[in-house]
Amino acid sequence: MIPKTIIEKEISHLSTTLKPISDEMHTWAEKSIFLKWGVLSRGKFHCLECTHSWKPESLSKSCEKYIKCRLCQGRLKMQGCNQVHFREIEYSAVLDVCQGYQVVRMICSHKHMKKNTLPSYFHKEVMQHWINPKGEVRTMSLSTNVFSNVYDAWQYYSPLEIRPKDFQNSPKYRINPYKVYPCMKLLTVLKRNGFKTSVYNIAPQILFTSLLKDSITETLLKSSQTSLLSYYLQSHEQHIKENWYAVKVCIKNNYVIKDYKIWEDYIALLRWFKKDLNCASFVCPENLHKVHDKLVAKKRELQRKKHLLKMRAEILKAQEVYAEEKKRFFGLCFTDENLTIKVLENVQDFMEDGDNLHHCVFTNEYYKKKDSLILSAKVYDTTVETIEVSLSNMEIVQCHGMKNNNSQYHEVIISIMKKNLYQISSRIKK
Repeated sequence: MIPKTIIEKEISHLSTTLKPISDEMHTWAEKSIFLKWGVLSRGKFHCLECTHSWKPESLSKSCEKYIKCRLCQGRLKMQGCNQVHFREIEYSAVLDVCQGYQVVRMICSHKHMKKNTLPSYFHKEVMQHWINPKGEVRTMSLSTNVFSNVYDAWQYYSPLEIRPKDFQNSPKYRINPYKVYPCMKLLTVLKRNGFKTSVYNIAPQILFTSLLKDSITETLLKSSQTSLLSYYLQSHEQHIKENWYAVKVCIKNNYVIKDYKIWEDYIALLRWFKKDLNCASFVCPENLHKVHDKLVAKKRELQRKKHLLKMRAEILKAQEVYAEEKKRFFGLCFTDENLTIKVLENVQDFMEDGDNLHHCVFTNEYYKKKDSLILSAKVYDTTVETIEVSLSNMEIVQCHGMKNNNSQYHEVIISIMKKNLYQISSRIKK
C-alpha cells in the first residue's frame, strides 16, 4: 500500500532509519526460540542438533517422546517417523523506540534440519508495529501469498509496506512471538503505566496498545493480576468491563479467580438475584463451583415455582426468535461410533440439557446469544456435554458436562468439533 497520509509517510520514512536486526539477535533467537529435535532412523537415534547418532539401549527407549543426546546433552523431542528432512518456524520480537514511537519488530525464523548435518537458519523481519503514546498503532509488513491456506505465508522478497488501519482485524496482526529479545527499548509512558520486562505470553503489540489507552489493563498489570490480564486481552468472550466493580473487589482482597468463565457466570447469577457486587463474601467465594451450582439450582427452582406459566409462554416466544436466527444450522449432526453431537433446535432442549447436566445453559439464556451456537453431545441418547461455539471467531468457547466438569468423552468431543467447524462456517456463508 502506498503511504498517503502524513502519519503513513512518516512511519514509512522512519522505518528506513531503523538499525538492521543484528547477528547477536539472530544468535539469541537460534538458541532460545527453537526446540532440539531427534529422530529414530534405521534403528539409531540421530540428534538433529549436533549430528551425533547412537543405538537405543532397549526397545522401550525408542518409544519415548523425549530423550537426551549423549554428546551435546540436549533434551531432544523425538519425531515419530523415519523422515530425515525437517523444518521448524518460530517468531520472536525486538522492542525498539524511534522518534516517540514504540516499535515492535517481528522476526520470522526458520530452522532447517537434516540427519547427519548441522542445522541451518534463516531470519527475516516480517512486521513492524508502530505505536504512539496514545495507543494508536499502524503496521508495516511483508506481502503474503494470497493463494496459500496459511495466513502467514510471507513473500520474503517483498518490501515492508504500510498497512491500512483495519489490519488490526487480521490474524497476522495478532501473531504472538514465542519470546521477546531481553534487551528492550521502551517508551517512558509504558514504564509509568506498569510495564517492566515480561509480556506474560501476550502479543506485545496488543499489550502495549491496550496499556496506553485502557485503564483496566493498567490496573490489572499494576496489581499483578497477570492471568486475569491475559484473559481480558486474549479472550473474545470475557465480560470484565461490565463486571469491573466485582473485579476490583477481587483485586482488593487478593482473590485469585481460577475459572474465569464460571466466575463470570456466577457474577451474572448474583446480579440476577440483585446481590451486592461490592461485597467480598459474595464476589470472592471459597468454593466457586459449589456456590455457582447452588445459585443455578436456586434460580431454576424459582423459575419453576413462580414463573412456570410465564416461562412456558417465553419459551414459545423465544423459540420463534431462536428458530429464525439459527435455522440454517438445524440438522447439523456429527457422529463417531456411539457419540452424537447435534445442534439444539428447541429452547426446550436448553432446559433439558441444563437439568440433566446441572449447568446454566438455560438459566443464563444462552439461546438468546446471537454470536453463539449451542450443541449437545450424547452417548446412547444420554447427554454428556454441552458445547458453545463462537460464530464470529469459529472457536469452541466452552464444552462442559455434569456440573461444568469435563466428561470422559471430553477430548473426543473437542476433536470431533474441531474437525467439523468448517461445516458450521459453510452454513454461515450460505
